[in-house]
Amino acid sequence: MNCSISGEVPEEPVVSKKSGLLYEKRLIERHISDYGKCPITGEPLTMDDVVPIKTGKIVKPRPVQAASIPGMLGMFQIEWDGLMLSNFALEQQLHTARQELSHALYQHDAACRVIARLKKERDEARTLLAHAERQMPMSASTTATDNASVLSKEKRAAEDEEIGPGGKRIRPGISASILADLTDCNAALSQQRKKRQIPSTLAPVDALERYTQLSSYPLHKTSKPGILSVDIHYTKDIIATGGVDTNAVLFDRSSGEILSTLSGHSKKVTSVKFVAQADLVVTGSADKTVRVWQGSENGNYDCRHILKDHTAEVQAVTVHATNNYFVTASLDNTWCFYDLSSGLCLTQVPDASGSEGYTSAAFHPDGLILGTGTSGALVKIWDVKSQANVARFDGHVGAVTAISFSENGYFLATAAHDGVKLWDLRKLKNFRTFTPYDENTPTQSVEFDHSGSYLAIAGADIRVYQVANVKSEWNCIKTFPDLSGTGKANCVKFGPDAKNIAVGSMDRNLRIFGLPGDDDVPSES
Repeated sequence: MNCSISGEVPEEPVVSKKSGLLYEKRLIERHISDYGKCPITGEPLTMDDVVPIKTGKIVKPRPVQAASIPGMLGMFQIEWDGLMLSNFALEQQLHTARQELSHALYQHDAACRVIARLKKERDEARTLLAHAERQMPMSASTTATDNASVLSKEKRAAEDEEIGPGGKRIRPGISASILADLTDCNAALSQQRKKRQIPSTLAPVDALERYTQLSSYPLHKTSKPGILSVDIHYTKDIIATGGVDTNAVLFDRSSGEILSTLSGHSKKVTSVKFVAQADLVVTGSADKTVRVWQGSENGNYDCRHILKDHTAEVQAVTVHATNNYFVTASLDNTWCFYDLSSGLCLTQVPDASGSEGYTSAAFHPDGLILGTGTSGALVKIWDVKSQANVARFDGHVGAVTAISFSENGYFLATAAHDGVKLWDLRKLKNFRTFTPYDENTPTQSVEFDHSGSYLAIAGADIRVYQVANVKSEWNCIKTFPDLSGTGKANCVKFGPDAKNIAVGSMDRNLRIFGLPGDDDVPSES
């Protein structure tokens, strides 16, 4: 009798009570465990329905071919021939697969080369087009007409710009030459920082303790008062302010005169930055645009570029240490990296981790790290070369309104509704927190001086702290009251060698604090 599954004589025969069929025990056990039914009739079957059969020892008969040596040799020959045929077929398949793979790799390599060449040609054409459209000479006497021309050119450029999948603009990206420029700048500045010493001309602590208001200048309109941003051109001692009245004002501190009023934005100017070596000013506004202003021989500043890459308010502008590039941060949850000479947005970096927009941004002094603050109380650190978010700090309450890196390269100060936090970039942790005001009074601004020796905080008043070192702790050495009467100082900036401090509040006046007797600058009320 043979097994109903294998068709061979079973070694351990068992029989089904239900069907009476004979099986090999190990085969029927496996089938029942997998399917729970009879393999022949399909009826439900368990091992309790199977009865073992006791039989004598059975000696399996040899096949006819194995009954003699010539027969066995014939069997071996047949097996060997089958093995060789199978091996030959496998080798043929392997050879064909290798040929197909080689051909596919060749096609892929050729396609990559063509794509790379086309991209290079496209980027070169875009750069040439940008230079041709945006670097046309402009007449200072016809600023209004020129601004309209720039708007028209920017509109055409936006319309002609290539649109990628999902309706997003295609950016050329940060090229290898630009990355090399950033890396070289980082290496040079890092080397200089190792040898950095506090300048002997820096204002000492006892001098800052005696600082008082030296002058006040009404730079902006009375109808829309408020100064939101301040920057200082150290070599020329020129102060730039951005106001709620949609204007940015360039002010010569030494003469006490307004050099130029930059008009063109349709909403408040939220950020203003000098580009020290190029006589350029970059402004960001709540009208979603960024403008680059070029100084002319007659002292006026003409609008050179109008950049419309953001879809929400531009909250911050920060210029790279090379003075060739700058970054803008917006409430649309992206930051853009621009080439300054062409005004071309090389890359626009979205943050997929959340929906909070950016409210502040600053480059690290060495230029390869970007710090951003969000409306969701987070501080994010970015690698500029890879545009990757490499660290994030939480713990603040409210939007991060200001961010400042110390010149020593190790400390980061951030301001939010709950005060100021100091972060150690080596350990990526918060090591000190200042809460100068009550819970209903936000901190608006924080700023290290250029030497990294002092820290200024602005909110309901202005406070100056001494940065801790071997000989001293973080001490508040001076508090200036907010003389604007608004109770809201929006921005603070140290002058050269901390010899003076510029403050902007929610009135129209720029205030200069310093040491009486050391400043003969004329004052206006």
